[in-house]
Amino acid sequence: MSLLLSKSRKLICLKPKIGFLSSVYHHHTLISPNLRTPFRILGLNQPHFASFRFESTKAQTQLNPMHNIHNDSQVLDFPGGEVKFTSHLNFIPETREERVQCYRVLDDDGYPITSDFAQIEKEVALKIYTDMVTLQTMDTIFYEAQRQGRISFYLTTVGEEAINIASAAALKTDDFIFPQYRESGVLLWRGFTIQEFANQLFGNKHDYGKGRQMPIHYGSNKHNYITVASTVATQLPHAVGAAYALKMDAENACTIVYFGDGGSSTGDFHAALNFAAVLDAPIIFFCRNNGFAISTPVSDQFRSDGVVTKGQAYGIRSIRVDGNDALAVFTAVQEARKMAVNERKPILVEALTYRAGHHSTSDDSTKYRPAKEIEWWRRERDPVSRFRKWIDREGWLHSQVESELCSNIRKQVLQAIQVAEKQEKPPIKDVFTDVYDVSPANLQEQEISIRETIRKHPQDYPTDVPL
Repeated sequence: MSLLLSKSRKLICLKPKIGFLSSVYHHHTLISPNLRTPFRILGLNQPHFASFRFESTKAQTQLNPMHNIHNDSQVLDFPGGEVKFTSHLNFIPETREERVQCYRVLDDDGYPITSDFAQIEKEVALKIYTDMVTLQTMDTIFYEAQRQGRISFYLTTVGEEAINIASAAALKTDDFIFPQYRESGVLLWRGFTIQEFANQLFGNKHDYGKGRQMPIHYGSNKHNYITVASTVATQLPHAVGAAYALKMDAENACTIVYFGDGGSSTGDFHAALNFAAVLDAPIIFFCRNNGFAISTPVSDQFRSDGVVTKGQAYGIRSIRVDGNDALAVFTAVQEARKMAVNERKPILVEALTYRAGHHSTSDDSTKYRPAKEIEWWRRERDPVSRFRKWIDREGWLHSQVESELCSNIRKQVLQAIQVAEKQEKPPIKDVFTDVYDVSPANLQEQEISIRETIRKHPQDYPTDVPL
């Protein structure tokens, strides 16, 4: 067992045993992955576990809403279930005595500290590593392309590669992805090509969004990846609705919705969790708690113990994991998916990580956090190098192959940029299509107007946009 120093300078225990917080509050109970028996922490007595809803007593007892149990205590037969009375004036404390523990498999040097994790085949492990390296390379080159003025905006996943790739690896292709904007690695895992990424960033005629979206706002029907929206956390209620539809259709699938710690400070977050809990929707809420909502640290966002405890507050089984540990993320999401699909239940996963890059190309994070802190996380807790050490010890990685991998990926990204840059932009007509079956008169007038304006003032408009 080891400790992680959070950005709020509080110690968080990194626990090797995977356990989900029960959706029903019984002291400090954790539930083992097989969901049969809870295990104890903090030396507390093992309490009774009930994963089902609170059940009201039978109709005949409702004539007497107060009745005896064990002769010495009374209960109120409330519509939501029986509630025991007490003569003690006790307020539920605002925080636990100890923070919720963080599930981890690999230490910082890539050594397993437990055998309690999902076994990964060699081919899957190598693809996880390859895609993490690809994601890092894409981020480096595309970021530089923005700085050169070749694209207007970019956002990296530096420090969060394990969250992207390992979580995607634990899902099935029939599961629907509702991303925020830092999950390009999930799309990469599903087969979105480097050229397709470049086409979207440059907004050319091959961009599936037809150039209407900002760069990094990817989407793919083929890969069940819902298009990114800039508005924070609006994807959460949508994901719950989609999950409920999967449940109604008896599909063997779930949805997963990604969001940051800042997203948990929105009203949509709370509405979505309650919606999912009440309807027992098969959804995984995946929170990337990287410590900052752009420049706002978590200490200025909420007083709760992160996001994991909010799941339990809404009656949702929850777990906290080390987001820089690919094996821990893979195991937790794989177990979460089993629960969501087999039990038709919502699950919340909070991954503790650190955004080791700027929020976006519009941000300078050294204005609100020390540069040395950023470099320390990049150097000491890089998820890619940690996973690399593990697969290297397994004998699955060879230095020559790795060297060729990095070189080939870099060539592919540079080639994709050159190809994407030379393509025409989508035609003007695409600005006005795909909303109405029959375009209304006002839009027809606007289309005529913009075409006339471009013809009169061609010097003010790009030459690669077909009329």
